[in-house]
Amino acid sequence: MGAGLQVVGVLLGVVSWCLQSSCTSSQVWRTRSQMESVSSSQRQFEGLWMSCASTSLGSIQCSRFRTLLGLPVHLQTCRALMILSLLIGLVSILVSVLGLKCTRLGRTSEQVKGQLVLSGGVLFLLSGVLTLIAVSWYAGRVIQDFYDPMYGGVRYELGTGLYVGWAASSLAILGGSMLCCSYTKPPHAAR
Repeated sequence: MGAGLQVVGVLLGVVSWCLQSSCTSSQVWRTRSQMESVSSSQRQFEGLWMSCASTSLGSIQCSRFRTLLGLPVHLQTCRALMILSLLIGLVSILVSVLGLKCTRLGRTSEQVKGQLVLSGGVLFLLSGVLTLIAVSWYAGRVIQDFYDPMYGGVRYELGTGLYVGWAASSLAILGGSMLCCSYTKPPHAAR
C-alpha cells in the first residue's frame, strides 16, 4: 500500500506542477468586469506578466508591463511566490522520484529512500502553500478593488488563471500529504 500511495502522491505532484506552470504563465488572472465594459465586443484581461485585449473578431493584442519598479507590491510578490513555488515543486518531483520504493538508485537503503520521500512530500506541501498564498492574495486584491466605492480605476473580476492556481495548490498539498503519510519510520535495532 505504501508504494501505491507514493506513486499517486508523486503523480498528483507532477500534475500540480504542470498546473502551477500554466497558472504562472496565464494572462487571465483577472478580466475586466462586464458591467464596466464600454463595448461588449472587446475583452480585457491581465496576468502576472502582461495585459491583453481581444476583439470579437479573434485578434488579441498583449503588452508586457513596462517597468518592474512601478508595479504594485502585491503583483511583484505574487510573481516571486509563483516562481519560487515552481522551483520548489521541481526539486520535490526529483527528490520524490528518487525515494520511491519502486525505483532503484545504487545501494540506497530503505531508510534513506523513506527520508527522500518524506522530504519530497514536505517540499510539495511548501510549493502548494506558496501557490495558494499567491493566488489568494491576488484574488483578494481584485475583490477589494471591485467592491471599493472609492476605487477610481477599471474594475476587474477573477480570471481563470486564479482557479487553475487554486486547483494546482490543492493537488500539491494532497500529493505532499500522501507522500508524508507513506513514510514509515524504520524500527530501531535492538541494543
